Amino acid sequence: MMEAGSNELFWNADIEELINGYVENDQEYICIICEESFQKGRIYELDSGLYDAKMATVLHIQEKHGSMLKYLLGMNTSFTGLTETQRKVLSLMAEGLTDKEIASNLGVAQSTIRNHRYKLRERERQAKLFLSLMALLSKSTNRQVNKLDKEFIYDAHKTATTVDDRYNITDKEKENVIKNYFTPKGALKTYPSKGKKKIIVLEEISKNFKKGKIYTEREINRILSRIYEDYATVRRALIEYGFLERTDDCSKYWVKE
Repeated sequence: MMEAGSNELFWNADIEELINGYVENDQEYICIICEESFQKGRIYELDSGLYDAKMATVLHIQEKHGSMLKYLLGMNTSFTGLTETQRKVLSLMAEGLTDKEIASNLGVAQSTIRNHRYKLRERERQAKLFLSLMALLSKSTNRQVNKLDKEFIYDAHKTATTVDDRYNITDKEKENVIKNYFTPKGALKTYPSKGKKKIIVLEEISKNFKKGKIYTEREINRILSRIYEDYATVRRALIEYGFLERTDDCSKYWVKE
């Protein structure tokens, strides 16, 4: 199967990297959303301009993903911990609207926006303390919280539409499901009924699609039919669980980033 890239780059990024939208190593800069890389020492031509790798990465994020603020606000609220109302308030704040304009847009009193600001500030303080606590815990025990005695818990894919206990998956569980449900050539033996196994199977199948490429439904069906006879069920599930995205008329499909 074609390796599509994992979620580790995104989930392992620190705060500064999440703000910037990329990670840096000795050889390259890598976008943490789509994992496109830009090699240091190389000049990139973008929109008739020439840019070094770092600036090319910054422009890539702006042009392809809008901004990190926009991307993070668009993530599932199960990941951000925001309520839908808080997400809307922050989105309107990001647009530069005044509290009066935000209140009018949401159909609430201006004092309500003031209360949202207070609660968001409280969340910010709590988040700082929590991150400090987790860093100290990791340092004192030399062990991250997702590390079990002999296994580790995988992070859910960052485009998951719903996050619940089904995503409490260890590396051993994932390995066993892939071994039991797929043939050595990557064909699916049977489609699982249980949610946790279904997520593992769908994530493995999603690796057959390239990030950034637009597929027709016919192309999607052709690829999936090689993997499983009931390709329509798998196609719908890939959309339902947030692995693939499509237009309303189903004419275009792509890997959700």
